Amino acid sequence: MSRRTDRVSDVLRAELSDLLLREVHDPRVKLASVTAVEVTSDLRRAVVRISVLGSDEQRQEAIEGLRHAKGFLRTELAHRLRLRATPELIFELDRGAEHSQRISDILEGLHGRDESS
Repeated sequence: MSRRTDRVSDVLRAELSDLLLREVHDPRVKLASVTAVEVTSDLRRAVVRISVLGSDEQRQEAIEGLRHAKGFLRTELAHRLRLRATPELIFELDRGAEHSQRISDILEGLHGRDESS
């Protein structure tokens, strides 16, 4: 990634986080947070990684809510940012925190087994 795409990614992440917190009133999206944004080199697409607390069903509903609000979010970003073209937003579920918790649970289980031996 170039410095420009890094800067655009950081700005998009901050602005999307603010929009989700203050402007999107869909109850499906309330527990969603933006973990990362990856912008293509031509700045036409942005893959937005979303972390959602709750069950798998709630996670999928949050992603659907974000996809439904995609037009609104893109319009708001166009008003807030000074880019030649506002990137197309592609929302994906980020399961990084879930995997980290699973690894932590496994390590704690191994540690507990060592103490009982």
